[in-house]
Amino acid sequence: MLNGKVALVTGGSRGIGAAIARGLAGAGAEVAITYATSDVRAEAVLAQIEATGSRGLVMAADAADAEALRRAVARTVAVLGRLDILVNNAGIAPYGPLAEVSLDEVDRTLAVHARAAFVTAQAAAAHMGAGGRIITIGSSLAERVTTPGWALYSMSKSALIGLTKGLARDLGPRDITANLIHPGSTDTEMNPADGPDADGERSYTALGRYCTPEDIAATVLHLAGPAGRNITGTAIAVDAGTTA
Repeated sequence: MLNGKVALVTGGSRGIGAAIARGLAGAGAEVAITYATSDVRAEAVLAQIEATGSRGLVMAADAADAEALRRAVARTVAVLGRLDILVNNAGIAPYGPLAEVSLDEVDRTLAVHARAAFVTAQAAAAHMGAGGRIITIGSSLAERVTTPGWALYSMSKSALIGLTKGLARDLGPRDITANLIHPGSTDTEMNPADGPDADGERSYTALGRYCTPEDIAATVLHLAGPAGRNITGTAIAVDAGTTA
């Protein structure tokens, strides 16, 4: 489905990002990933990418560092020859009472979520031809805040809605699509389905269950492939009905 395509996944060393990287490689794409801290995990994902027969590339890049993101885009093109698919996935999860949120937390969260997505999309779009795809991973908390403590996180993820709509208009004339995926509670190391808050999170869903990273990856694959060619400027919830 994606043979001959090259993808870059930010934050691809674990959880949802790793599942997306594996899924893209399994569909035939060559896949570059960035990571912030764990080179061991990143190398393990690289081995999984290469096990599919696709070429892979691993790069250290803090999503709060705009120049590191630009370098990652440039290196992807230099090593793998092109760039067709960008998945903005890198993220953090600040949580706490409103009164205790520091300005430094605000600045870093906006940098990692909103500014990073803008910078990476801007850099990637310069290399994309017709059929390019920009897919950003948001959160159901951009649409429904279920409990206190998520004001900063929700604000930063909500910014991606406007970015996606703007990218769709800017890049549509070049036949490049831009879309947003809003995962709900997803079974990862950061938020395990058997964690202390899991039953509460399940209670907010219509289906009464967590998503898996592979659920999110499947939607990325749909948007990245031929079936996604007329989907742009929209947000798709993969959240077990959290926002229903």
